[in-house]
Amino acid sequence: MKRGFDPTTLEIYRALYTSVAEEMGLTLRRTAHSPNIKERRDYSCAVFDSAGRVIAQGDHMPVHLGSMPMAVAAALRETSIGPGDVVALNDPFAGGTHLPDVTLVSGVFGGVLGAGDWVLGKTKRLRRGANFPTPKPQPPTPNPQPLFYVANRAHHADIGGATPGSMGMATDVYGEGLRIPPVKLVVGGRVNEDLMRLLFANVRVERERRADFEAQVGSLKTGAARLLEIVARAGREEAAEYARHLIEYSARMMRATLRTIPDGVYEAEDALDSDGVKDEEVSLRVRVEVKGERAVVDFEGSAPQVSGPVNAVEAITVSAVAYVFRCLVGAEEVPASAGLMEPIEVLAPAGTVVNATHPAPVAGGNVETSQRIVDVLFKALASALPERVPAASQGSMNNLTIGGTDPRTGREFAYYETVAGGMGARPRVDGVSGVHTHMTNSLNTPAEALEYAYPLRVRAYRLRRGSGGRGRHRGGDGVVREIETLAAARMSLLADRRARAPYGLEGGEDGKRGRDSVVRGGRASRQEAKGSRDLNPGDRVRIETPGGGGHGKDEG
Repeated sequence: MKRGFDPTTLEIYRALYTSVAEEMGLTLRRTAHSPNIKERRDYSCAVFDSAGRVIAQGDHMPVHLGSMPMAVAAALRETSIGPGDVVALNDPFAGGTHLPDVTLVSGVFGGVLGAGDWVLGKTKRLRRGANFPTPKPQPPTPNPQPLFYVANRAHHADIGGATPGSMGMATDVYGEGLRIPPVKLVVGGRVNEDLMRLLFANVRVERERRADFEAQVGSLKTGAARLLEIVARAGREEAAEYARHLIEYSARMMRATLRTIPDGVYEAEDALDSDGVKDEEVSLRVRVEVKGERAVVDFEGSAPQVSGPVNAVEAITVSAVAYVFRCLVGAEEVPASAGLMEPIEVLAPAGTVVNATHPAPVAGGNVETSQRIVDVLFKALASALPERVPAASQGSMNNLTIGGTDPRTGREFAYYETVAGGMGARPRVDGVSGVHTHMTNSLNTPAEALEYAYPLRVRAYRLRRGSGGRGRHRGGDGVVREIETLAAARMSLLADRRARAPYGLEGGEDGKRGRDSVVRGGRASRQEAKGSRDLNPGDRVRIETPGGGGHGKDEG
């Protein structure tokens, strides 16, 4: 028989578990070296129960958070996590998303290590030949069971592959970088140095990658220490009981939200401009069937997986669905737990662009196709909830990578950034200009940080006035960002909404499409939205991002 819960205590635990994930993120951000993590905050952290179900997440990247449970499930399925173990993975076909996003997972064990020591002992750097000293607590019990799991995911600015930044135009996953199945990075408190050597031999800018891995490990230690403090105060039984209550409460909130949607079938179609290999649209179709407290989201009819790197794996599609329906809940303090997806079934046919199979290239599935999945889902639900669903936002993350050798130091560099755009207008208010939307929650790289870290200069950064769609409520404007390289370099761009504009709703006009160019010697030439190019010193890459769609007919 299930015990009841105290609502006030439940709210306290929601805040406690969420604060653990947030503090993990703070540790990661403060100790990372790459501007992509430190400045742009391209990372996510979460807390899981002893069965691997997510309890709480930080206010981080939606595309990471909705997909991280599959990574944790893969780590638990393919390894045995004991005290002092840290599992790393990025394999898109084993719980990952795309290769630059590396997930670390560790268990939190009670009665084995003290909160001050946890699994990794005193903090040490992951320098070559170093390891974490094994703590000397009381002898552990045989096969101890974890109280919780903690996990984080960070986008590394390079993970190998043919082009700097690992976001180029590969036609299979092998060309995109180093693929890491669930393997133990730390075993019993000691770094697996052979694995580290193998990893760093295959990535650019080793010193930065090493430091970012250190930061991820430190973040796990922070999360574990805080969870052990909660258990020390409240006891194992209550901490686990309220973790279960949070999951069940989230499920009840989602079922209540589904009841507000009229029963019926809602369908829509949208498309990516191309896969970067063939100049053909890549269609996405969705059919949402709502019946009472349940919903089935079916992507049957979406395009088969393609040769270019815009394929999404199943974890990405589930993540996008989770994001859209979480937006509909409306409550700001909804527990971001496994219960949110309990009443929702996602059908993504294998071998399609929304559930690609090995060895499909997937670099853009995480960043571009995820955005289009959100667009097509909101488009389908707009007929059911016209007073709640916004017009399309920019629909792209505008992924720019530049890499080469820094003449100031003689060392390699790898710069990666996503560029903000316009938010779609909402039924009662204009869209926001120059903001990252939907599946990304990152920031820009400040000009000062960018110019300090790389041989690059920001030559223009402003709103793209008039790019938002007109309507009773206007879409937000995109931005213009122009970056000059001071060294010979290789750039790659992976973007969309350059051919098919972000849609307006209820009579609102579409937002303007994005456009891209390279300025050399004062003359601009068109840059393909999906492609790479060699740059000379003095060349400028100019990105003009899409605006959001308008909402409602403009009667003025």
